Order: sequence, then structure tokens, then C-alpha cells
Amino acid sequence: MNVLAINPGHNGSAALVADGKLEVYIEEERMSRQKRDGNPFKAMIWIMNQYRVDTLVICGTGSEPEHHSLPWTGENSYHALVRKFYPHVNVISFGSYHHQGHAAAAFYGSGFDSAAALIVDGCGSMHNLPNDDEVPEDRKFSFLETESIYKCEWPHTIDEVWKRYGGNSGPRIDESHLDTDAAITTVKAYEAVSEWLGFGPIEAGKTMGLAPYGRRDEKIPDLFMEETLRGDKNVFLPMYPRTAYIDSSRYKYLDNRSDIDENGNTLWHKDKSKIRDVHKNMAWKIQNDTQEIMCKFIEKAVDMTGEKNIVISGGYGLNVIANAYYKERFPELNIYVDPICHDGGIVIGAAKYVTHQMDKEQTIEGKDPLNSLYLGPKHEYNFDYVDNYIKVNKLEDTVEITETTDAEVAQLIKDRNIVSIFHGRSEAGPRALGNRSILYDPTDPNGKDFVNTVKGREWFRPFAASILKEHAKDWFDMKGLKETPYMMYALEVSDEHIGEIPAVTHVDGTCRIQTVSKLDNPPYYALIKEFHKLTGVPLLFNTSFNLGGEPLVETIDDAIYTLRKSKLEYLYMPELGKLFKVPNTEEDNG
Repeated sequence: MNVLAINPGHNGSAALVADGKLEVYIEEERMSRQKRDGNPFKAMIWIMNQYRVDTLVICGTGSEPEHHSLPWTGENSYHALVRKFYPHVNVISFGSYHHQGHAAAAFYGSGFDSAAALIVDGCGSMHNLPNDDEVPEDRKFSFLETESIYKCEWPHTIDEVWKRYGGNSGPRIDESHLDTDAAITTVKAYEAVSEWLGFGPIEAGKTMGLAPYGRRDEKIPDLFMEETLRGDKNVFLPMYPRTAYIDSSRYKYLDNRSDIDENGNTLWHKDKSKIRDVHKNMAWKIQNDTQEIMCKFIEKAVDMTGEKNIVISGGYGLNVIANAYYKERFPELNIYVDPICHDGGIVIGAAKYVTHQMDKEQTIEGKDPLNSLYLGPKHEYNFDYVDNYIKVNKLEDTVEITETTDAEVAQLIKDRNIVSIFHGRSEAGPRALGNRSILYDPTDPNGKDFVNTVKGREWFRPFAASILKEHAKDWFDMKGLKETPYMMYALEVSDEHIGEIPAVTHVDGTCRIQTVSKLDNPPYYALIKEFHKLTGVPLLFNTSFNLGGEPLVETIDDAIYTLRKSKLEYLYMPELGKLFKVPNTEEDNG
């Protein structure tokens, strides 16, 4: 039985589970080249044309989203596509079970026999509460699930234990497993601070990057109410169902109007001399306060389920600072953070959950824990394809192609050239893990500023490192982790090596790392090994192969295009043993 799940909405995505095994995962933006594309038609059709599909599961945050319906019939557009072109495919709506999808993805990916799943999200599915036929319709209110706890047991059980909702108005519902309030939730508060800082509402990663520059500031008011762990409405203005804003009019110290130029751009994003202490300190405070709230949620999950195995998903799971903090606070717990914990990842959970529910009589044997994120489409590249691409696009005078080796590429990096790498299947989720990466010398003291400028990123944003797995414990405080292959933790650089890798060491002495083994990724492992031979440093500076505001590259066409429009010059394809050089001119980059 093959189950395809799609997620309409931001982080649009598709995943195929074939006979219980995760076969492929695609984010729509990689196919369409539109950042955060929420209409996964290309991803869906690609999978349906490459694989047999028996069942389509439509996720999202509602049963039939209006913006995905045909105006002339009201029929859901995905239903219509299947009816016309794939009539043998059964269609299931999963839109009312957003958090359950997150929980299933994290649980099945963990490999645990049982676990408590903690979901902390901006917003999940919208539900009408109270769910009681005797309550008049005008007394029912729509709420969005925001935090949830599930009890999970292999293979079929993903049961709700506790849930909090956010909504525009309405009563508090005093049932044992429900907690609703018209207040600001954990992630919405983080998003509100991010917007106050001049970022987009789902660019919280930038706030996380700024946080270590700050400190405790008594001039900043309390952001959360201790009793409810909700955002304080003296600070936040709720704009539900999906947003909240800082009410800076109440606090002169939080007035940021002078930080904006006449075009609405935040001045200090590009010019660090214009940043004020309040910006850094506000980022620090929201990071500190929310990770403490997360710890209270973890304690609640343990108390309510009796589990020592905890899996975490939802948007807050991408907070690598908090993820490392949990390891310190709860050494007695087995904590697994879903590496595809943003909304795109629910397709994996939905597809697996539906598979197991439909196959209860004859359960698929064997678990399928997540052991690789190289789940993108299988592109067959050979030199003939690449050569033809160069000729068709008349790039013979623009692109130089030479034979090369890992040792020669390692030397290029040692000489402080930026080298992009492209091979194999693309990575699932938001992290580049050596198949679609930009690489640099981690020992360059000016490396962070240099690469941020080339990529068009803000000056304060840190970079990750890919390290040979066998050397990780010598270079970083692993906090009990044997490996971290998906870059889910910001770990402290060891005292012995703290000054040796300034390009990837953040201002707080940490680095988000990926451990690489020969089994995980042989070509990437071999390249890092050569760099280690040359320098004595067993790691490479690693960032995603894209430019600021663009999706990661998916195809070789995307890769060459990105080189031509940027200040990047080198592209390495280890499978072909080829090095592409695109000499850049001011005219090319304009």
C-alpha cells in the first residue's frame, strides 16, 4: 500500500510512504522556485507520475481550505485533480489533525516503542469549542490548536492527552484535557518579537541568531504571565487567528519607529552600528522565556503520560538553542526532536499514521525510524546532461568545467574560496547537509561576515559546521549525544578548540553542527577528510546552497543559475569528479 500525503499551506510539501517506508519527501518551493510556496501541485504530480499511489492524504489546518477550492464548483482543487487524472486513487482529508500529524512524524521517526509527543506550534487545525450539540451555535467559538501532548504507542496509537488553543474570544474550558484562552501562545509571542525586530513572522530563526548578543534587561517588561504561561496582553496585541504584535505604544523603551527608514527597511539589519541594546536584549528575552516555558511543557508531558521518551515537533522544534538546553535540563529523559518539525513535515506523519490505521489487521512489520534526510527526488545526472545544458543555454564562454579531486577542492577551500557542492538527492527540511551546501574555511576570522555578505544575509546570523563524526566529542560538548546528523543542536565549542574555528563559532561560543559519517554521506565525508588532512581541522563551514530569500537549489540547472547570478564561483559535483567555475563580473552580479 502506497500513501501520498500533501500539505497545502506555507511549507507546502509532499511525502510518499510505500509499504510503511518513507520513500520520498519534496517541498514545493524546491520545485516551483517560489519561497514558501503553499500549493504543492508540482510535488504531488511528480510523485504520482513516478510511483504507484493508492491513497492521497490532504493535510493543512482545515478540512477543505477555501483557497484551495474551485470557484465554479466549490470542489477542492486537489480532489478535482485526482478525480480527473488519477481516478483510482482514494482521497482522505487530514486537515483537522494538524498536530496529530506532527506527533506521528516525530514518534515514527524516533524509533521509540512508546513516547509522549509534545507539539508547540504557531497554530494547527481550527476546531469549534465547546464540542457539544446542546451548546447554541452562537456560543461556539473557533480556536486554533497551539500546544498539544499525545500519548504514542507503536504501531497505531497517537492519542490526544492535553491541548491548548488560541482564539479571538471565548471562554476558558475547564475540561481535563483542554485549555483555551484568548491570549498569546508561545510561538505567536516569538513571532511577534520577530516582527517587532523587522523580520517576517515566520523568520524566527533570525531572532534566535540575534539572541546570544543580548542580555537580561530590566527595562523590558515581563512578556509572559507566570500563572498561565500565556503572552501578557499588556505587551502583545492578539490579532487572531494567526498573528500578534508588540504594543510598543505602552512602553517608550520598545518604540522602534526611529529604526525604520523611509522605505520601511530596518536600518540595523545591514548596518550593525545602528543596532540598539533593546533589539539584542529583546531577542535574548524571548529566547530565554520561551525555552523555559518549553521545559514546563516537557515536565507536563512526563507527568501526564509517565513517559521518559519525549518527542518534540511543531515550529518551535527548529530552535537549536532550546534543543541543546533541554539536554542539560533533562539528562534523565530520552528527547528526540523531529528534524522536519515545521509544517512541511506533517505529511510524513500523516502518511505513516494513515498507513498504520488502514493496515490494522495486518500491521506492516518493522519500524522505519528516520535515518536519513536525503529524501528529495532522484535526479539522474551525467556529464552528457550537464554538457548539453551548457550548450543549450549558450554558456560555453561563461562556465569553465575541469576534472578535479576531493584533495584539490579541499585546497580551494583552505585557500578561502567559497565552494558550493551538489550531488545525490536533496535534503528534506530546512537544513543543508552536504548535498546542496555552500562550503568555506571555518578558520577564517572574517568568514562569517564574508559569506553573509555574499549570500545577502544579515550581519549577525551564524553558520553551521559539518564535522567528521568520530571527532565531534573532541571539538564540542555533545551533551550526551553520540551524533547529531541533522543540525538540531547548538553545542558549545570545547575550550581546547574555541579559538580555532571563528567562522562557525557564534558570539556565545556555540555552533550548530552536523556529524557526518562515511555511511551517512560518503562523498561529503571524503571531502571533509581531505580538508582535515590539509589543516588538522576535521570540519567544514556549511550553509545552504541558496541566496538570501530563495529556496535551496534542487536541480543542477538551479545550481548553475545561482552561481551565475551571485558572487559564488565554484561548484563541485563529486559524483562526476567535475569542478564548475563561473568567473563573476560586476555585470554578471548586477
